[in-house]
Amino acid sequence: MARDVYQRLARHLDGLPGGFPPTENGVELRILRRLFTEEEAELAVHLTVIPEEARVIARRAGLPPDEAEARLDRMVARGLVFSLRSRRGPTRYLAAQFVIGIWEYHVNDLDPDLVRDVNEYLPHLVDLDAWKKAPQLRTIPVGQSVPVEHPVLAHERAEAIVRSQKKILVAPCICRREHRIAGKGCDAPEEACLIFGFAADYYERRGVGRRIDADEAVAILAAAEEAGLVLQPSNARKPVNICCCCGCCCQVLKAVGRHPRPAEIVASAYAAVLDADACVGCGRCVDRCQMDALAAPDGKAVLDADRCIGCGLCVPTCPTGALRLERKPPDRVPPVPRTAVESAYRLARARGKLGPASMAWTVLRSKLDRLLAGR
Repeated sequence: MARDVYQRLARHLDGLPGGFPPTENGVELRILRRLFTEEEAELAVHLTVIPEEARVIARRAGLPPDEAEARLDRMVARGLVFSLRSRRGPTRYLAAQFVIGIWEYHVNDLDPDLVRDVNEYLPHLVDLDAWKKAPQLRTIPVGQSVPVEHPVLAHERAEAIVRSQKKILVAPCICRREHRIAGKGCDAPEEACLIFGFAADYYERRGVGRRIDADEAVAILAAAEEAGLVLQPSNARKPVNICCCCGCCCQVLKAVGRHPRPAEIVASAYAAVLDADACVGCGRCVDRCQMDALAAPDGKAVLDADRCIGCGLCVPTCPTGALRLERKPPDRVPPVPRTAVESAYRLARARGKLGPASMAWTVLRSKLDRLLAGR
């Protein structure tokens, strides 16, 4: 019976936009058994991507409303489901994806066994074929890499994104934390994930991260640039986070880096351009590139445009200005969805997963927008 409920939960999570595909050795089921009790797994399969009151979920699960609400609140506290609170109505609950979601919500209670299992599983999770159709990874240039004369949209500027937020939290980077637990990783700053809006509300209620102001968030971005970290906001014009990522720990960057042409997977409005004659062969750009787009086989830099994801990390430290960012032609810039909900819908469609777990997608955006407007 227990095995059956975890299999049903795995299928349910795989029906969500981000997916949770099966493996031959069943490591995904080991992960679920570590995170969910049988009772929690049984209730989790009744949540959808639609925010719903506990009484609605209780009806589907065959539970008394008060009992369902108490269980859901405990699951929220344990980072297993997502909830939205409104000033004008009751709490609403919805399914959490495994990534980005359940895994990141456990940043404060990792253990070596869970880290081992998730590291074994994550290479199976990222569907690069689907991401090519509906990019889920977006990079924006570090601040000093784009000349002021370039037309830069607000959602392409990290500082503009940060200063437009009403609430900002900074949380630990789960990738660097879990690598350090495994005895690996790097010395890049760990407190480097900026969370905004309704996602910040959820993190704050769960005690994950701390509230900061825009000036401190901008300082974190500056420290990330100095450390050579890629800025990755959620792929939406109104992002709910910016992650500051390194190629050695970030599981998503590592997955993208294994692709022969990362530029096809990552949504970016910019690409690096190299003036080979101006290069003096210092090698700084090679050290800072997280995608191995730059090499120096004969002492001078060589750029592989198919690997460049437009992060701009190579530009500020080039002593001769041999590297610069240029805006891509409009037909090579993937459209950025308006919200995270739209981005998730596009991924679900690309994966062919518009089934029961993601029903009523056509009304989700308007319902969620109305709910958040009432906060």
